Parts: sequence; structure tokens; C-alpha cells
Amino acid sequence: MSGHSFTRVNIPPRKLVVITAPSGAGKSSIVRKLLKQRQDLAFSTSCTTRDKREGEVHGDHYYFISNDEFKRKVAANEFVEHEEVYPGKWYGTLRSEVEKVWNSRKVVLFDIDVEGALNLKKQYGNDCLTIFIAPPSKEALENRLKGRASESAKSLKERIKKSELELSYADKFDKIVVNRDFDTAYMRVKNNITAFLAPQTQHIHA
Repeated sequence: MSGHSFTRVNIPPRKLVVITAPSGAGKSSIVRKLLKQRQDLAFSTSCTTRDKREGEVHGDHYYFISNDEFKRKVAANEFVEHEEVYPGKWYGTLRSEVEKVWNSRKVVLFDIDVEGALNLKKQYGNDCLTIFIAPPSKEALENRLKGRASESAKSLKERIKKSELELSYADKFDKIVVNRDFDTAYMRVKNNITAFLAPQTQHIHA
């Protein structure tokens, strides 16, 4: 025995959990339930230049801003990542949102598009868990999108085309969860997050 004592110290979380999927696969419903059931997660509200849909709240679902304001934030390096998800419709993750969650000693939870998720994984590596929510089939996804009253014929066509490309990216993520049944898919996502956030400890000399 050397006589040295050791103290076990919990490492504060500076982790990110990213839920991504093609539009209509059900990721937002999973994220909403996670936020209700897990106190260790906090949502990162993204910025977007798209129009606000009925029922959406500025600062809650998104920060709805103009193209000019979005460009100013890009120039000021305020985004961790940003991209043009649909023609003329920009989305971005604010650096300040990530830091705000970390400062509250919680884990950042994202509900973002596929390209944004890949960008976050590239930046944060092993500190970032990416989960891809896949539909049971391409046809099922198209039916879900067609059932949305908020979609115009033009935006529906854009989303279906985009979803076909995004489905091909599934194997680039840490985990794939097929959403055939919501409760089953949710539990799989929750269990993956629990495993990822299993307490990490280290020993220090006292």
C-alpha cells in the first residue's frame, strides 16, 4: 500500500444526444416524451428561417428568424452547425444554447435533421450519441407525410425527395431505431441513452 488515498469524483456531463430522422419518421414525438420523463436532458432550441406552423411557439419549438438575421449569426460565428435543409429554409444550432444546457449540468438533447446530426457528431465525437429513427418502410413514411395537414403539395414533394436521400444515411449514425411501434421505439431510444450516459468516474489523488 502506498498510503495514498483516492476519491471517486463524478465527471459533470458535457454530452450531447442527437435524435435525427427523415421528416415524418416520429423523432419529435420521441423527443417530447424523453423531455417529460428524463430530468437529466434539456432541449436545444434551433434557429430556422422557415415559416412558423400553427401551434408552434417562438423560443420553444424554434427561434423563427429572418434570412438576414440568420446570415448575421453565421457571420458572427454563433452557430455550432447550420445548413440549408430545404431550398431557402435554413436551420442552425446556436452555440449559446449548448453552453446554456451544459451550464445547468444537463445533457443537450437535439431534434434535428440528418445533415445537422452528422455535423454535430463530427465535431463532438464520442461525447455525442446520434440515434437515427427509421420508418418501417419508405411507403409508411410517405403516408405519414401525406397525412400532415400543414404540408402544401410543393413542400410535401420536397420532403419526400429529401427523405429518400436521408434514409440512405442511416448507417452513418451510432444507433438505428425502427419506429414500427412508438412505445417499443421509445424504450429502445431511452435504453440507448441510458447506456451512453452511464455514470463516468475517475480517481484523483487526495
